[in-house]
Amino acid sequence: MTMDTGVTCWLLVSALLVMLMTPGVGLFYGGLVRKKNFISMIALSFVSLALASLHWILIGYSLAFGPDIGGFIGNLQYMGLSGVSSDAGSGTYPPLVFMVFQLFFAAVTMTIVTSAVAERIKLSSYILFCLVWLTVVYCPLAHWAWGGGWAQQMGLIDFAGGTVVEICSGFAALALALVIGRRAGFGEHALEPHNIPIALLGAALLWFGWFGFNAGSALAMNSSAVMAFVNTNSAAAAGTLAWMFASWYRGKPSSLSMVSGAIAGMVAITPAAGFVTPLVAVLIGAVAGLLCYYMMLVRISKKLDESLDAWAIHGMGGLWGTLATGLFAAAAIGGFAGLFEGNVSQFLVNALGACTALGYAFVVTYIIATVIDRTIGLRVTEDEEYVGLDICQHGERA
Repeated sequence: MTMDTGVTCWLLVSALLVMLMTPGVGLFYGGLVRKKNFISMIALSFVSLALASLHWILIGYSLAFGPDIGGFIGNLQYMGLSGVSSDAGSGTYPPLVFMVFQLFFAAVTMTIVTSAVAERIKLSSYILFCLVWLTVVYCPLAHWAWGGGWAQQMGLIDFAGGTVVEICSGFAALALALVIGRRAGFGEHALEPHNIPIALLGAALLWFGWFGFNAGSALAMNSSAVMAFVNTNSAAAAGTLAWMFASWYRGKPSSLSMVSGAIAGMVAITPAAGFVTPLVAVLIGAVAGLLCYYMMLVRISKKLDESLDAWAIHGMGGLWGTLATGLFAAAAIGGFAGLFEGNVSQFLVNALGACTALGYAFVVTYIIATVIDRTIGLRVTEDEEYVGLDICQHGERA
C-alpha cells in the first residue's frame, strides 16, 4: 500500500507533542515539591521515558498490540519489534510510526504515577516498579481498550485514553500512595511548592502536547482529528475557569488552580475528544474542573498524601470523562451514539470498562507496591528524606 506522507507526518508530529508531555509532567510536579526534591521529580520523568522506551521496544508494544490472547493481553509476536515495518501498512502509515506514537503514551502515563511518591521514593525501587507496572498494568489495559481485547470487542469507546492513561494512572497513584505512606511532616506543617512559575511552564507544555495526544489519536488527517483538536482546547478552557471560580469562592484564585483546572478539563475530554461537539466538550471540561477540585479537597480532608493529586485530577477526571463519553457521544460526530441518543448499551459498556480499569489498576498496583516495599523497600530513610532526594539520590542541587 502507498504511504500517505501527510498522515505519516502528522503522526510523527503528534508523537513529538506527546513526548514533550513527559518532561512537562516533570516540570509541573517539580515546581510543586520543595526545592530539595526538584531534580528528583524531573529525573523520574526522564527515567520513565527511558525505561518505557526500551520496555515498549522489547515487549510492551507486543503485549499491548500483538495478536489477542483470551481478550486479556497480546502475544509476543512483535517482541523486539519483529515484523513491525517502516513501510506503509493497512492504515496508509507505517506500523512503526504507530508504535512510537503509542510508546510516548506509555511513558507519560508512567510519569503521572510519580505524583504518589514525590519526595520519598528510592530511585532503584522506582525503576523496578516502573518495569513491572508497565508489564502487568499498563499493557493489559492498553490491549483491552485499543489492541483488540475484551473491552474493545464489547464496544468500549475511548478516543485517546480515558481508561488506558487517565483512570489507570490516577488510581494506580492512589494505591501507591497508600502503600508508601505520607511524607515526613505531612499534616503537621506546610509542604509548599518551591517554584510556581516552573509548575506553570510544565502545565503549558502539557496543554501544548495534549493536542497531539488527542488529535493524533484520530490516526489520520480528518474531521475527527480537527474535532479532537478543538474539543481539547475547549475543555481545557472550561476546566480552567471552573476550578478557578470554585477556588476563588473559597479564597483566592491562584494560578495553580487555573492550570490544575485546565489539566482536569483535558483529562476528561480525552476519551470523548473525537466523539462529541465543542459545546459538549465545554460541559465535560467545566464539570471536570469542579469535580476534580472537590476531589482534591476530599483527599486533603482524609489526610491522604497522594502528593500531587494524580488521583483527584487524572483518576476522577478520567472516570468522569469515560462515563461522559457514553452519555454524550454523537453519531453525527464520531459514528457512535451515546445514552442521550438512545444507546443505553454504549453507556453501560463504557461504565463497565471504566470500573474494570479502575479496579484492576488499583488492586494490581497495590500488590506490586506492597511486594516491592516488603522486599527491597519503596522509600528512602528518614534522614535521606530530611536532606532531600536531590542530594541523597542524585548528588545534585537545583
